Amino acid sequence: MKNIIKSGIAFLMAAILLLGCEPKEFDKSDLGSNGAPTDEQMSFTITPGEDEFHFVLENNTPVNGVNTIKWSTGNGSTLQGNKVVAYYPLPGTYEVTLTITANNGEANSKADEIEQTETDYEFLASPILTALTGGAEAVDGKTWVVDSLASGHFGIGPAAGSGLEWWAAGPLQKTQSGAYDDEFTFKLVDFIFEFKNNGDSYVKDYRKSDPNYSNPVEVDGVDCRVSYTPEASATWSMLEKDGINYLVLSSAKPSFFGFDYGGTYEYRIDEITETNISMSTIGGDGNRWYNKLILKGYEKPVVTFESQIAATGNENEWSVNLANVVIPDGISVNGFTVDFGDGTDVYSTEDYNATLSHVYMRKGTYPVTVTVLASNENVVDNQSITVENYHSEYEIFLLDYMVMYVDNSEVEMAPVLGEDCAVTVVDSPERIYPNKGSKVFHYSKTDQAWANAYMKLPAGYRFDLRSNSVFKLMVYGNAGDEVLLKLENTDKGGDAWQTGTEVRYTIQADNTWEVVEFDFTGAGVMPGSEGWKWWPDPVSYDVAADDYYNHDFYNIVRIMLNANEDGGNVGTHEFYFDDLAGPHVEGLKSAKK
Repeated sequence: MKNIIKSGIAFLMAAILLLGCEPKEFDKSDLGSNGAPTDEQMSFTITPGEDEFHFVLENNTPVNGVNTIKWSTGNGSTLQGNKVVAYYPLPGTYEVTLTITANNGEANSKADEIEQTETDYEFLASPILTALTGGAEAVDGKTWVVDSLASGHFGIGPAAGSGLEWWAAGPLQKTQSGAYDDEFTFKLVDFIFEFKNNGDSYVKDYRKSDPNYSNPVEVDGVDCRVSYTPEASATWSMLEKDGINYLVLSSAKPSFFGFDYGGTYEYRIDEITETNISMSTIGGDGNRWYNKLILKGYEKPVVTFESQIAATGNENEWSVNLANVVIPDGISVNGFTVDFGDGTDVYSTEDYNATLSHVYMRKGTYPVTVTVLASNENVVDNQSITVENYHSEYEIFLLDYMVMYVDNSEVEMAPVLGEDCAVTVVDSPERIYPNKGSKVFHYSKTDQAWANAYMKLPAGYRFDLRSNSVFKLMVYGNAGDEVLLKLENTDKGGDAWQTGTEVRYTIQADNTWEVVEFDFTGAGVMPGSEGWKWWPDPVSYDVAADDYYNHDFYNIVRIMLNANEDGGNVGTHEFYFDDLAGPHVEGLKSAKK
């Protein structure tokens, strides 16, 4: 223990466990525009706190015209407020710096020292530090990795949230990101944090311009894998606020857990055991981002099972049950759920020996998701069901006029997403006829020839071109830029592009809204001679007239800008679009947002 204490003194690293009060807020409208306080005005006191490990830091400087009051406690952490309480569990000399910033941006600082001679042995032996580092006896610390097999190992939700409300990464979803070979070692000795990333890291799109990163490569269309060498001398500390523990990473260059979200790198510890850590942080975008880590080399016990899916013999009815269920010691199973993939409610049961059945009304191929609800972690199995015919009670209802798919106000038949590009909903650049709506889509791509915004229909639904083969779109951009609208069948997987048919439009005027009609009458599939055809679907030179393509085939519409190998993959290309409409989709209604 003495060696640990001496090392702790050398590095001057400890943990801050309590904020003494809330930061004092000032009404800037009442403060005028005074500059920063002078050296003579700068003053603060350091007094003993509730015990020998706590010190009260109080500002005595006049606060007129002050924007922020911040403290650097000398151990890698910062506090904000007129009066705060810092905690120093290890001996050492700590330099405390008070920085006051005025409304006009001017700042001044004053420093003093705290001499700590006591050791809080209870802190060093605390369960949370032992779980994180292995404790005083673990000289090499403990090494953690991203729990890539767990659902929600990366995720996002609102800042004030407590769960993955918006998105959760599925098992191995980010395999190409460079995050899964990262290692994170925590040592109690000197509070060292070692970050090994094997040369590359995964970062949010808004972080890729950080000068520490280079060679960004887009992953899943937006976020990037970058070349990066982490800081060699990073440290960690522990912060407690309102009874909640936070893990703070401190280094000259970014340190993070597999996915750089930016922000303060202050992670709320939601759960920690000897083998697993769940935590979250406020990213640079103001949202709460989630991480799950697992002890390197640890193989967690997992419930195993087989999904048995079969037609019941009743018309269009399919059943799902579990077979060969193996439950490891110490784990319980609380039932299972089945999402039959056609947009109906998810079925659930608390009895894992039960059978769940569902009747399909429409023909089509549907993704089926079976989720076993285990006490340690849910286990997911993905299958599919192909329904050959419509149910006898299903009435086909097809309109012969155009319907709105999405208009950014009341209608959204299916979400519009981006592939290899950024597609975001923004304020309209100009609310003029023919588009006076307040919100529109903004499309932006960089060095990607075939980047596209796309709308994919739910499983089992297809575009029907027999009565109407015209799609409409409003566009706003640069005259001469070319907008391409393409239809594909994603059932073909990576070969979907081979089924594509497309129509192009050249924007006529700069920065004005234009209504575009993309008429697929006479549009063919991969036009050219049949001599160079290499895919199994038939060649067609008019998909609107061809029964193979004009119904029960196309399920996705893609929107591209300057899509060509000669120039569409160089530089940044962007435009605005809105009000995507087209042929009626039989059986599917547009939903209000």
